[in-house]
Amino acid sequence: MASTTDTFPRDTFADLLQGNEHYAAGFRDSGLSGQARRSLAVVTCIDSRIDPLAALGLAAGDAKILRNAGARVTDDVLRTLVLATHLLGVDRVLVMPHTDCRMAAGDESHMHEQILAASGIDTRSIEIRTVDDQRTALHVDLIRLRAHPLLPPGLSVGGAIFDVHTGELVPVDE
Repeated sequence: MASTTDTFPRDTFADLLQGNEHYAAGFRDSGLSGQARRSLAVVTCIDSRIDPLAALGLAAGDAKILRNAGARVTDDVLRTLVLATHLLGVDRVLVMPHTDCRMAAGDESHMHEQILAASGIDTRSIEIRTVDDQRTALHVDLIRLRAHPLLPPGLSVGGAIFDVHTGELVPVDE
C-alpha cells in the first residue's frame, strides 16, 4: 500500500540504509565522469538475475545501463539514448533481452488479468509490452533504434539474448 505521508519510511528501507552506511564507510571517489568510458549503452531487462556489467565483462563507469520490463526500446529509452549519444559519449548500443522472461510468458490481456487477480488493480490503461517472439521483438527494436531521426548517423546497434541459465550471450543476426 502506498504511503500518504511525505516522511521517508525508514523502517521499510532500514536494510538498504544500513547497507549504504557500510558502503559509504569504505567509499572512495573513483574520479569517473558521467561519460560512458567504453562508449556503450545497454538496454536490458529489470530481471534481478541479470548483472549487466558482470555479464559483459564491464566495470562501473564503462556503460550506461537502461533497464525496463522486457528490455524494450520504449519512448523513454529513446529519450535517454538521445541524451547519452549526444552528451555522454555513447556511440554503440546493445539491446539485451533474456531467456525465461516474464514479458514473453503471456499476451498483454493475460498479463493484465494476472495483475488484476493478484492486486485487484485494473492496469489496462498502460501498455505492458509483452512479446510472443523475442527475436521478432528484438528485430523491431533494433530497427526502431537505427531509424530514429534524433540518434546520430552511424550509431552501432546490436542485439543479443542473454541466457539466464548459462550466462551466455547469443548475438542475434537479422
